[in-house]
Amino acid sequence: MSEQVNYTEQFENLPLVVKILLLIFLGGLVSGIYRILRYLETKNTTTLIVAILCFVCIGGIIAIIDIVTELTNGRVTVLAE
Repeated sequence: MSEQVNYTEQFENLPLVVKILLLIFLGGLVSGIYRILRYLETKNTTTLIVAILCFVCIGGIIAIIDIVTELTNGRVTVLAE
């Protein structure tokens, strides 16, 4: 019997310093991949659209928002539910 792997939960379980460093240095990439994986778990179309936008044009802005939400809430929450 195989268990379903929850990749976003694995990211959320990383130490805060590691998450912040990933978002600072690989911002748009990490934000986009996180939202694609969240979309696969929740099937929320808005999350997928924002993930595509992260790769195309607004990755830096979303990464800054993700850093702020990580520091305040302990997880990525804006447009990732």
